[in-house]
Amino acid sequence: MLRSCVPRFAATLAAFAMTLALAACGGKPMVPAPVAAPQLHPKPPPPAPISAVPISPPGTAKVALLLPMSGPVAALGKAMLQAAQLALFTTSNEHLTLIPRDTAAPAGAAAAAHSAIGDGAQLILGPLLAADVAAVKPVAGAAHVNVIAFSTATQLAGGNVFLIGFLPREEIAREVAFARERGLSRFAALAPNSPYGHLTTDALHQAVDASGGAVARVEYFTPQQGDLAAAIARLLQTATDVPAAVPSSGATPQFPGAPPPPALAPPAARKPPNIDFDALLLPEGGAQLKDIARRLQAAGLDTAKVRLLGSGLWDDSSIAGEPALYGGWFAASPPAARQEFENRFKATYGSAPPRLASLAFDAAALAAVLAERSDREPFSRDAIMNPRGFSGVDGLFRFTPDGLVQRGLAVLEVGPQGNTLVSPAPASFHDLAY
Repeated sequence: MLRSCVPRFAATLAAFAMTLALAACGGKPMVPAPVAAPQLHPKPPPPAPISAVPISPPGTAKVALLLPMSGPVAALGKAMLQAAQLALFTTSNEHLTLIPRDTAAPAGAAAAAHSAIGDGAQLILGPLLAADVAAVKPVAGAAHVNVIAFSTATQLAGGNVFLIGFLPREEIAREVAFARERGLSRFAALAPNSPYGHLTTDALHQAVDASGGAVARVEYFTPQQGDLAAAIARLLQTATDVPAAVPSSGATPQFPGAPPPPALAPPAARKPPNIDFDALLLPEGGAQLKDIARRLQAAGLDTAKVRLLGSGLWDDSSIAGEPALYGGWFAASPPAARQEFENRFKATYGSAPPRLASLAFDAAALAAVLAERSDREPFSRDAIMNPRGFSGVDGLFRFTPDGLVQRGLAVLEVGPQGNTLVSPAPASFHDLAY
């Protein structure tokens, strides 16, 4: 049995206890006891029309869910709505009603917030995009309604806005802490010349400085300008002979009219790399990441001597099995819990969830936990900021006074058989060392 001081948001999803638990009553973390898996129907009820106002039984709390359910990112918004519905369906919660609103409707996010608050919303989950969060923040603030947004735009956090999105600063800090434990001390970065790239390199500097290491060098590239080869040459302090592209596994493209693979200069003709770092951050993802990793190998980077580090963009099945990334580390949510969520989502809706869908699940589950409180203000700032934290499908998390999320992340290593766990996520915030 769970003790009464530990609120439960869900029963097990097959193999683990899906609980959002306050960490302790007496100052030490509590581990919820396993409970039986609920007997779910094959599919939850279909979403209510976006403009509809759900009928709420007397005494239930109303929570708005603001997502782009039309327009260019409608598929993501709809999947996040499904994940939030799955959270409430799984918990069989009777104390909360979702009020979904489309932030991509002609009137925009601010009008969606006005509408939801007018219909009695006491908490807002979302929006997703930074511009929408900026539009919603003053509307919600004027109504004294708190917002748990899915954005990573840290400049918007604070006051009545809390960000539950995956923050690069947290990921980089976790990786650096683990790398320092393994004896690595000199770091470098090859990053896109973009706001995201600069955000990750700033985080690298902060984390490395705090850990007593050193950042040996940082190089930026602009993909549209084709200057990646020059950036790699500067990073490795070699002659600029890095090929424009490197085919996977050295295979020659077979499609008609394909150009031959780029020829590398003979090894004796190339200046050997002059590498003064033992860890290299590559904050890229997808095909671009694989291309960068192959080029680095072709230019002479030995990943047996230099550990590659990733960002949240590495948490993507499309890069699995890339030999040039083998041995690389990246921080991510504990994989077992999230896999259970992904399995249940696919079984319920017939397709795999996008990566951000788990945020909507955890946010809705958190709202369900808070709605069960007997307080007159279940969604108050103090309730959301409980320092003991919560645990959801993306692992341990809590909100800091500045409105940012703090997570307990695992470290995964890329390998031939997929990603493997090399450092488990902390069991409580008492164990958080980064």
